[in-house]
Parts: sequence; structure tokens; C-alpha cells
Amino acid sequence: MRVADLFAGCGGMSAGFQSADYEVVMAAEKWDAARDVYNANFDHDASAIDLSNLVEATYRVNRENPDIIVGGPPCQDFSAAGQRRETDRADLTMVFAEIVRAVRPQWFVMENVGAVVGSAAYSHARPTLSSAGYGLTEVVLDASFFGVPQIRKRFFCIGCLGEEDGFLKRQLEDVRRENRMSVRDYLGDEFGIDVYYRHPRNWGRKAIYSIDEPSATVRSTNRPISPKYRLHENDASDTLEGVRQLTPQERARIQTFAREFAFSGTRTDIDTMVANAVPLALAQRVGESIAIYERSRGLADSDDDFRRWLSEERGMTPASIGDVLSRLRRVDKLLAGRECGSDPRDTIHELSKLPEFEHLTTSVRSHLKRAVQLQAEFRARH
Repeated sequence: MRVADLFAGCGGMSAGFQSADYEVVMAAEKWDAARDVYNANFDHDASAIDLSNLVEATYRVNRENPDIIVGGPPCQDFSAAGQRRETDRADLTMVFAEIVRAVRPQWFVMENVGAVVGSAAYSHARPTLSSAGYGLTEVVLDASFFGVPQIRKRFFCIGCLGEEDGFLKRQLEDVRRENRMSVRDYLGDEFGIDVYYRHPRNWGRKAIYSIDEPSATVRSTNRPISPKYRLHENDASDTLEGVRQLTPQERARIQTFAREFAFSGTRTDIDTMVANAVPLALAQRVGESIAIYERSRGLADSDDDFRRWLSEERGMTPASIGDVLSRLRRVDKLLAGRECGSDPRDTIHELSKLPEFEHLTTSVRSHLKRAVQLQAEFRARH
């Protein structure tokens, strides 16, 4: 499926969905430092689109024909580490919902901190998504049960057109680990240490962690041990000797970024973009749960003969075949169940009467028509 990643940051969500065999066809990120890192690590560039400009943003996203829109609108206003005062950044949650409603992909995934559920921003965004025809699965996932060596609880709202609320919960359970993942489970002895320092939010909390437990939530704060720090009763070491903070690259590994993922910018920038990222493995598990659901609905398996014909008779690559299938799903969505008969000219005629079709670019309209013709030719020969 084709993915558009909004508020992409340095690429955690994109990389996770790519690992689950999705095709990321566009990304949007306004922060220069994060966008530079994204562009250095992917074979497509993130764009500095102002997503709050809904007309421009909708046009840019729509022309990429995504099957799924993913994104994590900025969450500092909702975060426990923030001051929980909703500002213009919180409005970006509604911006995400409006783009989804306008583009109407088959799926969307919105990620945020758990506190977003009680926010005014989400209370406005939720009915926007629901009234657009999406069934919503709303869950708080602890990343340590989804392939990430970190206790990091995040809220996901996952939508699919035409489904009932809560439709994806069983599939998410299917990709959930039985036990939390420790740092050693994921990284072995890669760091060359058994314990490390993680700066606490206040001095009443532990700060020395063992790699035999999950990391606490990776935050943008990454300070060395304070001379004033006194050992806490729950610390994983009875001495501070030899204990150090993790490097930005090691914190990125806790977020399940690959070792070869290249970061640039100031240390503060890197600490912030790493902390803000969706852990790759968590995004991958969410993508896998969606793929499981798609297979259960027969949307993938039922296309096997058509895929084979496109490959053998038309010489198409897997990527091109995926594009044809994505375009046919979009045609179905545009036609909303209209019966058009077996003649592709009838289908194309019905499409041409739709304002939504006429608003597409010439190139996209041509691709959709070609997909209809290919499907009709296949059916005529089988």
C-alpha cells in the first residue's frame, strides 16, 4: 500500500512502515533539521509543506494517491513533560483529520501521547474522522510489548473506511509480545555497559537503569549525571562509578533506529528529533496488524491471479503491480459501489461524471483509467 507520512520528523513512522513492506510515496516535515535527516536516509525527499494550509496540503497529498495516511501531529502541548496548555500546535491534530477527510484514503494512522484523548483538539478531530466514514480503533500501546526496548505509551487512532469501531484490536493483539522487551533483548551487549544514567524528571525518581530491563521513555532531555545526584533505592547500581548517560546514537537505537541511520545537526536537535520519533518497531507492528486485517478481508489474496497476469503477460514489476491495485481500490472508493458493467468505457464514463475525479491531476486520471482497462482485459481473458 502507498503511504503518505505527515509530520514525518526524522522518519520513524516512515521507516517502520517500510519495514512492514509498505511503499512510502511522500512525507511532509516543516522542521529543517529533521527534514534534512529524513532526506539523508530515504530514497524520496520529505517536503517542507505547510500542512495548516489545507488547500495546498490536500492537493499535494491527494496527487500521490495514498492508500494510507500516517502521522503524529506535534504533541508537546499534551505531553506529561509539557505544560498541558493547548496552543496552535494542538490545532494540527484537527489539520491531520481534515486532510484525511478531504483525501479519503482507505486507511489512516494517527499517533500521539496518551493525554491527547482528553484534549479539546482530539474531541474535535474524532467526530470529523468518524463522520467521514471511518471505523476507529483507539488504543494506547506500550512500545515495550511491540518490539521496542522501552516503556513508551502512545495513543493510536487507526481508521479504515466502512469498518466498525474497534475493528483492529484483535490484529494488534496478534503482533503483541507476551513480555516486555529489555535493552539486552534487543541490543545484546552492543553498548558495552550493564547500567546507564537517564536523567529523571525529579530527584525523587530512579535514574540508573539496567540493560536487563526496558528503558524508560526516551525524552529530549539528555544530561550527564549531576554532581548533586544521590542514589535512589530503586537504582540498578549501588555506585555511580563508571555510570554514564547514553549517547544520542544509543538513544536512537533504543528507539529502534537502525545502526546505519545517519543523524546530523546539533546535539540538541538530534536529542529532540530522536525523542519525538515514533519507534520504528512499533510503527512496523502497527503496519503489520493492518496488513493482517487486509488479508483477512481478502483484499490482498483475491488479487493473486490478477497480479500473476500483470507480471507474466504485461511484464510489470511488483511495484508497478502494487500501483495498479492501489488505483483500482481508489476507483472503487470513488464509485462508492456503483454498478458499471463489464465494459471499461462504462466505468470510465461514470468516473468522469464525478467532481472528485475531475479535480485529480491529468496524470492521476490517466493512471486510474489505465488500471480499469487492465482489469477489464484480465477479466475478459479469464
